[in-house]
Amino acid sequence: MAPFLAFEDKGVDSPPALPLVLVHGHPFDRTMWAPQIEAFSPTRRVIAPDLRGYGASPVVPGITLLSDFARDIVALLDELKVENFVLAGLSMGGQIAMDVYRQFPDRVRGLVLADTFPAPETPDGRLARDEMADRLLAEGMRGYADEVLEKMVAPYATPEVKAHVHRMMTSTSPEGAAAALRGRAERPDYRPVLTRVGVPALVVVGEDDTYTPVSDAEAMHAALPHGELRIVAGAAHLPNLERAGEFNRVLAEFLAKTGA
Repeated sequence: MAPFLAFEDKGVDSPPALPLVLVHGHPFDRTMWAPQIEAFSPTRRVIAPDLRGYGASPVVPGITLLSDFARDIVALLDELKVENFVLAGLSMGGQIAMDVYRQFPDRVRGLVLADTFPAPETPDGRLARDEMADRLLAEGMRGYADEVLEKMVAPYATPEVKAHVHRMMTSTSPEGAAAALRGRAERPDYRPVLTRVGVPALVVVGEDDTYTPVSDAEAMHAALPHGELRIVAGAAHLPNLERAGEFNRVLAEFLAKTGA
């Protein structure tokens, strides 16, 4: 059966190095991970899917729960014959990674949570996400992309990074983005999940991230039994693109230390 999700699968299985699975955030696609795919695929298998509703994957209107995204990823890995893996997610992708661990803890051998947070949505936040979903369906993505670009990446980010991020946002399907926003509004509390993570975990955050500030990362790090925290200077919400070399160095050190 053909996989439901579009994806990039680069590199080869190189035991003992486990496959590295990369989960993008909202409203992006798998090209968000281009620097990491390039850096890590020479030494291990790297798999980066487009989440449903994003990139080249099918758009499913309505509501897409984080648990739906998580099951999609594991179904893809089943198709690719990947049993165990290191899982990295950024922003919404980090919340999806937490849900993968919640549902399939025996599959995950290392967990990387970048610029994300585990708390459930507040009533005001739920309303704001639903209103934004309505707006995207009515207006499309460009106005939103223009407004949030210099929060997604720092104002001082390079023009090339800004152009890449803006292109991903404006290329996203409004129906897919709206379905994800409505799903995130219903997300569970992942803080109890963090306390049960029994594998090595890395929390990474851009020093100037205003969406998920350093204080959120510190709280996640405190909750994880086997976690470490790294703060990337000179970056906001997308340090893997803004400071790709530093992000890759931090991730490589984590993978080397954990032996994953």
